[in-house]
Amino acid sequence: MEIEGFAQFVAVRYAELARTAYLLTGSPHAAEDLVQSCLLKVMARWDEVDDPMAYLRRAMVNQRISLWRRLQRELLSARPPDTVVSDPSGGLADRTTLVAELARLPKQMRAVLVLRYFDDLSEADTAAALGCSVGSVKSQASRGLARLRTLLSEPVEALENPAVRRSGQ
Repeated sequence: MEIEGFAQFVAVRYAELARTAYLLTGSPHAAEDLVQSCLLKVMARWDEVDDPMAYLRRAMVNQRISLWRRLQRELLSARPPDTVVSDPSGGLADRTTLVAELARLPKQMRAVLVLRYFDDLSEADTAAALGCSVGSVKSQASRGLARLRTLLSEPVEALENPAVRRSGQ
């Protein structure tokens, strides 16, 4: 096993992997766990892996989807839902809102958006990473972006109170 090559790969690509994992999980701690566990899988098979980034992306998506299935769409948050967050800088609140809204999307749609737009993969590379067709990536990306636009344009009270969102007020 070529440990030096693996260590060099991790040193160069870790930040990129952590960013992808954060966007998949919405939590810096869960992202670290996801990256570490997937790196362990790759390390064990390092000599057999032709494209480590593709392998790791696919491993992270698969592992995260497995967790999503176990949680049955239960969303966990560090703040109670009735807490209003105000950010004087504006940037952190926008990023937090985007990550929260990404978490509301179906798992496949979220994975497509993260790989396609945040990791800047092509449609073909995204399709290969997720094991689906390019057409599926296109339709999931289109629907996901439309849904994010809708979710992000909802009034603040609708975002804070799910009952308002359901009633359409």
